[in-house]
Amino acid sequence: MWLASAANVPPLRQGIIEDQVFLTGLDLTRKLGDREDSVEPGPFGSAWCIALTDLHRNFEAQLARKNRRRSPPVAIPAPIRFYARRDTPEAPLNQQALSSFLWSVADLLRGDYKQADYGKVILPFTVLRRLDCVLAPTKKAVQDEYALRTAQGVPADPFLRRKAGAAFYNTSSLDLTGLVGDQDNISSNLYAYIQAFSPEVRDIFERFEFAAQIDRLHKAGLLYQVTEKFARADLHPDRVDNHQMGLVFEELIRRFAELSNETAGEHFTPREVIRLMVHLLFVEDDGTLSGRAVRTIYDPTAGTGGMLSIAGEYLTEHNPGAELVMFGQELNPESYAICKADMLIKGQDVSNIAFGNTLSEDGHPGKHFDYMLSNPPFGVEWKKVEKTVREEHERRGHAGRFGPGLPRVSDGSLLFLLHLLSKMRPARDGGSRFAIVLNGSPLFTGGAGSGESEIRRHVLENDLVEAIIALPTDMFYNTGIATYVWVLTNRKPAHRKGLVQLIDGSSFWQKMRKSLGSKRKEIPDEGIATLTQLFGRATPAELARVLDAGGKELSRHVLFPGDTAPEPPEGGQVKRAPLSRLMRNEDFGYRQITVERPQRDAAGRVVLGAKGKQKGKPQPDTGLRDTETVPLSEEIEAYFAREVLPHAPDAWVDHDKTKVGYEIPFSRHFYVFEPPRPLEAIDADLAQVTARIQAMLAGLTA
Repeated sequence: MWLASAANVPPLRQGIIEDQVFLTGLDLTRKLGDREDSVEPGPFGSAWCIALTDLHRNFEAQLARKNRRRSPPVAIPAPIRFYARRDTPEAPLNQQALSSFLWSVADLLRGDYKQADYGKVILPFTVLRRLDCVLAPTKKAVQDEYALRTAQGVPADPFLRRKAGAAFYNTSSLDLTGLVGDQDNISSNLYAYIQAFSPEVRDIFERFEFAAQIDRLHKAGLLYQVTEKFARADLHPDRVDNHQMGLVFEELIRRFAELSNETAGEHFTPREVIRLMVHLLFVEDDGTLSGRAVRTIYDPTAGTGGMLSIAGEYLTEHNPGAELVMFGQELNPESYAICKADMLIKGQDVSNIAFGNTLSEDGHPGKHFDYMLSNPPFGVEWKKVEKTVREEHERRGHAGRFGPGLPRVSDGSLLFLLHLLSKMRPARDGGSRFAIVLNGSPLFTGGAGSGESEIRRHVLENDLVEAIIALPTDMFYNTGIATYVWVLTNRKPAHRKGLVQLIDGSSFWQKMRKSLGSKRKEIPDEGIATLTQLFGRATPAELARVLDAGGKELSRHVLFPGDTAPEPPEGGQVKRAPLSRLMRNEDFGYRQITVERPQRDAAGRVVLGAKGKQKGKPQPDTGLRDTETVPLSEEIEAYFAREVLPHAPDAWVDHDKTKVGYEIPFSRHFYVFEPPRPLEAIDADLAQVTARIQAMLAGLTA
């Protein structure tokens, strides 16, 4: 139950005026003659006492409208002060309900704003309300400190941060709930309130271009309504924790992306995929992360900061004494602003979050990190930064970020992998590990000598790839294609030296109750635990699926070396398939050899060279030229003698044209051949079907 009391309200005759107004976002139905009335709360009322003063103008306007229809008119009371309090503590908010409530602001914007522009209002207002709620408990102390330090003539900034108990502050006497008390001046007051924030918060709202939205809302007559709507949402971390708040932002961004036909996947990664990546990142380092460990983590495609946040939560959960210093860079202004706000609330140094294009403008030059995470956009061309990237590749070579090679312009995801490699801490200083999500293209696109192949060659010959994990399809919001998590490190443990672990996690999924764009599947917690265990044990493994007589799956079991397979049920079977494989680095390499055959004249004689180095040598026939792929583990001459010479005795290898290439045919290593059914079984089935058809026909003619 909510209670409202009014001061300085003279007794009036009961029943003369019955009005409904909004007070600090609460639906307040009261009779002016009552000293204290019941008030029904809005869905997200404030959890603390709210004191609003000088509401005289609002009531004066309302009473004036009423008095035009009443006789005798009611006298307007003196300025009124209202207090609202709640008798019971408020429970944490449901993320879905909060998202829906914030999204309902779109109803106010409809008509004055295009659907694609809703986010320009809702996102910055959500951030503003979040920051507003975080600062509310210390607001009075900050104001007093500001007045004191200003009077002393000393810089107030460090003192205000300490008083605020956060990495930011606001020196204004206003807050979002107080702004709705002065409807006539809400535009200027809101702008002044924004300017009273510390510099890093002002930068957030500059990225949102919030001042332009304030002006646009004011001209449309919507600013008061939108502000009042957000004042109803209690977004204090006690009610909406950082994890929930991240989900709210992602849900809002996803909706805006759908409305504007943008790519939601460019902004964030599904949370269960991030959790899997974080587990893979830390699982082998539990010992080194104990005690008062301080580590750095970096995301070059930070989005709204989801990867950094979940990594921090994981480390805090497993070792509250450890500290994770977060770094990132983001290109999208709105995502950057949300990420920066989230880092502020977490107490991180927001100067570590850079703005700009990671490929053309490294926001952290010369820095190296302990851990890194990234989900670069899939299949997005890098033509806009091609000039800068090529200049660095050609001018600096391996001293820069892109020395090993450049992929085709149509897909820049491997450039982010190279960028992360350049950010690895040297092995002598402890080394680094990073996880990056890529589509299937970087596994095999590009022949020997191409940019993609040279990048794969670099990471494999330098023994940097620790594991590649295949994810289920339909995992991302904007695409249903197959995706893979690559784990790379320059500090492999001894038992992993020279090896790459391949894990087929494509079957570890459950169907979502409701699809979100292209996302129809999610990895359950037990799936994350199994994949983490497979990675941590670094041994071969199989997946045994127990099927009944009808082919329905009854159970599944992960079998490690030495484990006993389950017994099949009566009439059923147990199907076994590779789940984890350990491959040598050289298993992915090959030599592409050029096979030449001689040119012949009309009489069938071999044409010989007439001068130079080719004098007396058979001349190749370009029309008969062919290439062969020879595994690195096999000698070219042995392969040539076995595979080519029996079919073309006059052929030879042009060794000057031989190239070394690398590809990772992931699916090939997990393919299990299932022989076709015996002809006898097929004939028996056909005989049964034929007999059934004949019986049906006989029944029709009887």
